[in-house]
Amino acid sequence: MFSLLLVIIYLAFISLGLPDSLLGAAWPAMYQEFSVPVSYAGGISMIIAVGTIVSSLQSARQTKRFGAGKVTAFSVLLTAMALFGFSISSSYLELCLWAIPYGLGAGGVDAALNNYVAIHYASRHMSWLHCMWGLGASVGPYIMGFALTGGQGWNMGYRYIGMLQIVLTVILFLSLPLWKGREQAGSQDGNTSDADAAYEEEVRALSLADVVRIPGAKEVMATFFCYCAIEQTAGLWASSYLVLRHGLSAETAAWFASLFYVGITAGRALSGFLTLKFNDNQMIRLGIGVIVLGLVALFAPLVLPLGSAISFAGLILIGLGCAPVYPSVIHATPERFGPEKSQAIIGVQMASAYVGTCVMPPVFGLIANHVSVALLPVYLLVLVVVMGGMQERLERKISVSK
Repeated sequence: MFSLLLVIIYLAFISLGLPDSLLGAAWPAMYQEFSVPVSYAGGISMIIAVGTIVSSLQSARQTKRFGAGKVTAFSVLLTAMALFGFSISSSYLELCLWAIPYGLGAGGVDAALNNYVAIHYASRHMSWLHCMWGLGASVGPYIMGFALTGGQGWNMGYRYIGMLQIVLTVILFLSLPLWKGREQAGSQDGNTSDADAAYEEEVRALSLADVVRIPGAKEVMATFFCYCAIEQTAGLWASSYLVLRHGLSAETAAWFASLFYVGITAGRALSGFLTLKFNDNQMIRLGIGVIVLGLVALFAPLVLPLGSAISFAGLILIGLGCAPVYPSVIHATPERFGPEKSQAIIGVQMASAYVGTCVMPPVFGLIANHVSVALLPVYLLVLVVVMGGMQERLERKISVSK
């Protein structure tokens, strides 16, 4: 039962990743069809992010009331409905309306599953869990590219993903008894039963004000803000960057933009093994260093007469660097703040992350529209520097508090 549940959790994160990269891959074709500026992708991204913020802040209460399994199943169902809504939209306004349930569903899955795995499973499973997200995010642009190159249009790309989400929804509802059995069985795979007991007996829904007062909370919120701003901005604008900066076709750019998510997927598969030797903080530092290398490669064609191939390598490196950061910060949360507070803190972390996805990609959209899309590497570098500073400050505060 335990192994089957873990497989289902992995499938849930594949489903979470599948639609995340669709908008960026499809947007070069979508904005022309709807006769809107290229920067309007940021508006849809912002609405999705607001929905995830709302559902993330409610995650502690909802999970405590209904359980992680039910919250996950209903959230995936909501996301599937939204994807079908995208596929039948005939105007930009309709896309914005369907972005609301999409965001609410995505945030529910993210916060509930991240805390569940952080409490019940070892660090390697957190990395592999997010590898499954990367797998979904990598496959998404390929499915969209298949729809575009096959003459079916971006609508069918969204419809294909919606069909896959419906299948997963059925699997999740059938698996609900496994979630209850797992919670009653105690800890396995490297986490202590004491941690599980503390979680089950002392977990409580903290308010935002309660969380902010905890030492290190503001720093981890800032770290998540910057990380998801980096990931979402790179994922959303990579395809447009390749079209407008390197002159690729929308179809070709959609395929190449998936390299970013390929890097994340491969990196998280590798990170699962590296966690056997390195702790969470070391994994975060390693990831930040690799992101910087990727940005150097992406930045190089701006100052040197190099071809677009080095930009492709830069996208892979940025993805590889992103790979260990998110799962390592999440997995460290129960140890840093206590398992009884972890759901509330992870919910606020998710909300902070989605504030980053809500604000920063649209800001770059304005820069791309009014200055130049070629500034993408510079924009990402500023975010990486701030993220690294907040991470180091967080570690110092946690060390002092202990």
